[in-house]
Amino acid sequence: MSYRVKLSEESCQGLKAELYAICSVKSQLIQGETPAFREIYADTGNRQIKFTLSNDSVTLEPGILSYAHGDLKFEVVQQQAGGMFSRAVRSAGSGESAFGTRVSGSGEVWTEPTHKHFIFANMEGNDSMLLDDKAYYAAQGSLKLSTHTHKKVQGVLSGNGLMQPKLDGAGLFVVECPVSVHEVEVLDLGPGQTATLDGDMMLMFTGTMEVTLGPLVRGLRNSLRSGEGLVYTLKGPGQVFLTPTHISLGSLA
Repeated sequence: MSYRVKLSEESCQGLKAELYAICSVKSQLIQGETPAFREIYADTGNRQIKFTLSNDSVTLEPGILSYAHGDLKFEVVQQQAGGMFSRAVRSAGSGESAFGTRVSGSGEVWTEPTHKHFIFANMEGNDSMLLDDKAYYAAQGSLKLSTHTHKKVQGVLSGNGLMQPKLDGAGLFVVECPVSVHEVEVLDLGPGQTATLDGDMMLMFTGTMEVTLGPLVRGLRNSLRSGEGLVYTLKGPGQVFLTPTHISLGSLA
């Protein structure tokens, strides 16, 4: 027997996202004047998301739908502009599919159970967010998903690659994360302030920031001696969301 226990939720207009932990449940006998059973919940590590729509829409990454019910309409939408070949190139570079499953109307949508961690967030009007490769999971229909191409070719050798998924607009979105939300660190950079970091530690950052990808130090010999290779340098204003505890064993939570 297993049960779902709600961990968190986030709402925006007609869309609500809820994160559930899937738990196994056992009965334990309690001795007393009147013996009784109590249920003991054990976290299996599996997570599942429920989207509740009220005359709204959500776009899912392909293959994550488990089941849905209500007055809902399903359609395949193109998430990348351009011809088939250019879409395929951008999708391969960003790690995201060129297409998505749009669900609109009123009802409930459940995604497939997974061991991955998730973060819910809201974007306000005229905002933009660049995501780590393969981090995009779902977004409200009011948000636009595209591919941002870094101008410097050496970016392809960094942790995030030459291309990154980009979200524009206002609405609720969900990203996959290698660690729990409690392990995510947010850097707030003021105008002109900079942060230098390994791309593997970066989950997402606001589109207001100036981005440079290159060696940590100048000169091939010095770059080899530093052992750091290519790194990101982000210049504010803006926010950077990091996963500094991300190690080969996964989340610490």
